[in-house]
Amino acid sequence: MFNPFYLEQSICMVNRLHTGIDVLDRKLGGGIPEGSLIALCAQPASQAELFLYELTATRGTLYLSLDRTAQSVTASIEQTPANTGDPTVRHISGEAPLDNAGKLISALPEASNLIVDPLDVLESQEPPSRFRSFMNDLQNHIVNTGSLGVLHCLDGRSVPPLRDSTEHFADVIFQLKTDTSADEVENRLAIPKFRGGRAPSDIIKLDLMEQVSIDTSRDIA
Repeated sequence: MFNPFYLEQSICMVNRLHTGIDVLDRKLGGGIPEGSLIALCAQPASQAELFLYELTATRGTLYLSLDRTAQSVTASIEQTPANTGDPTVRHISGEAPLDNAGKLISALPEASNLIVDPLDVLESQEPPSRFRSFMNDLQNHIVNTGSLGVLHCLDGRSVPPLRDSTEHFADVIFQLKTDTSADEVENRLAIPKFRGGRAPSDIIKLDLMEQVSIDTSRDIA
């Protein structure tokens, strides 16, 4: 007979990895279950990159950039005022991005972070079966190494047709919205999918720039 108590107990026994964002870790009961694949869905004009940069402070991170050069990403991370780490940044270029990304991912060490930014480039590769094969291999490697995989999915003017497949593969979905309608920039995070436990029912407000101080020394009187 099915006993929900034992299911809940087994979920609690799964090792959780901190995101490094305190309010988020508290809401998630200590973090995200190791071996999880996360889809971070956000508009291109949001502060999603700051979210990704803060994740690098928690553990060793392989950061795969599909658009910007490795130098550009590294410079952005170094200039970010929030707490960040020192990730290994690689730019995926060429005519076979799925193969090139797969080779780097296959060497991901134990208990690491993997960030793919943005996933859209890979979601657009033909035929669709190659992308699904890539995602299966990726998910298996993340599970086997007890790591976290974070896929930055741009919700812009054009969304790749394979986005549904990405969200189906993902164990956790973060929907980040940056609101600029008020007097300040507000980041609100919803978690509609969380395979490793109970997703928070409320929207989480994130202050991704909380460590920034305002320099008024150059203000014009």
